[in-house]
Amino acid sequence: MDRFDNIPEQALAWHRAGDRAALATVIETWGSAPRRTGAQLAISGKGEIAGSVSGGCVEGAVVVEALEALEDGTPRELEFGVSDDDAFAVGLACGGTIRVLVEPVGGALSEALLAELAQARADRRAICYVADLETGSRSLMATGHDERLRMDRSGFDDTAPRVFIGVHNPPLRLIVVGAVHIAQALVPMARLAGYDPVVIDPRETFASQSRFPETTLMHDWPDEAVQALGLDARTALVLLTHDPKLDDPAIEQGLHGNCFYIGALGSTRTHAKRVARLEAAGFSAEKIARIHGPIGLDIGAAGPAEIAVATLAQMTRVLRRGA
Repeated sequence: MDRFDNIPEQALAWHRAGDRAALATVIETWGSAPRRTGAQLAISGKGEIAGSVSGGCVEGAVVVEALEALEDGTPRELEFGVSDDDAFAVGLACGGTIRVLVEPVGGALSEALLAELAQARADRRAICYVADLETGSRSLMATGHDERLRMDRSGFDDTAPRVFIGVHNPPLRLIVVGAVHIAQALVPMARLAGYDPVVIDPRETFASQSRFPETTLMHDWPDEAVQALGLDARTALVLLTHDPKLDDPAIEQGLHGNCFYIGALGSTRTHAKRVARLEAAGFSAEKIARIHGPIGLDIGAAGPAEIAVATLAQMTRVLRRGA
């Protein structure tokens, strides 16, 4: 997933400053495309841009269309198709086709609706922007598209082929319990993959800025810290202390919460003991099955860095494909 950006917010700022603005959104792709469906480009009336819909010359054509849309106030659906021979020049690495929706702010996309979308993003509330290209209606929906939100997958409605659903999710977050060597490898990897990492460990010698530079650190007891942070559908919880006194209370918070991933370090034998403790605490087999233990994809990982790779890969698989 792309890192949390400010494309809608930038369009709103340009519009409110009197410069006028349009939002261009990738609504469909075929073949190879460098930007996913839902990627956005903001264009001001002065020709300034923020974001990207292709990474190549398609942007130039989109800007021209956006400036024309600002003059007549009507949205446009654009389609760009290229052969493999021409693909590189327009940013479609192996050839393909993309469709782009251009919406002038103040027209079909009202200022009030865009402001509401920006506020939802600021409040870390997952929301869908729904554009009916047949009727011209636009709306925001916080419910009814749970699977799309969980999978972070914008696209046309399966039951209404002219209704585009743009997913706007909060940024991904990784909560790591245990400031150990694996965490030192996992945190920077996760940050590159678009996660905002938080490391929890009451042992200040372990959870130090020298070991985890530019990382949010919490020295509270893990269950208290996890509870304070909250666990939503955009959060992964990883437990690495290998100490039941620290891991188990945080796991219990995870099982009560809505995080999309829970992974716990330990061998098969260790995990069996963990399962027995959770059963004794009253958790159902269905809830306990949410825990990925031993943690990570089975790639034969050896050493902290490889275990971190396996863990991040498993997090990604669960995020994109489901548990």
